[in-house]
Amino acid sequence: MAHVTYKVVPHDGGWTYTMNGVFAETYRTREAAAEAARKVAGEQRTPGHTEAILYEDPDGRWHEELSDGEDRPDAEVEG
Repeated sequence: MAHVTYKVVPHDGGWTYTMNGVFAETYRTREAAAEAARKVAGEQRTPGHTEAILYEDPDGRWHEELSDGEDRPDAEVEG
């Protein structure tokens, strides 16, 4: 199982959460950013439907896989 961590950090005169160097929108308070991060983390844990996916890798090769809707990451919020 994959692990995802959302970090609440100061950003652009307010607060935001980040994951793997990508910033979400800026919130006025730390608590608002933390609440948004907790919501997103909860959505990451929600199972979906098993579906076929088709994607192209960086080398231009196409791949088809079956994505298990129950294979959800463990998500947490820090800060």
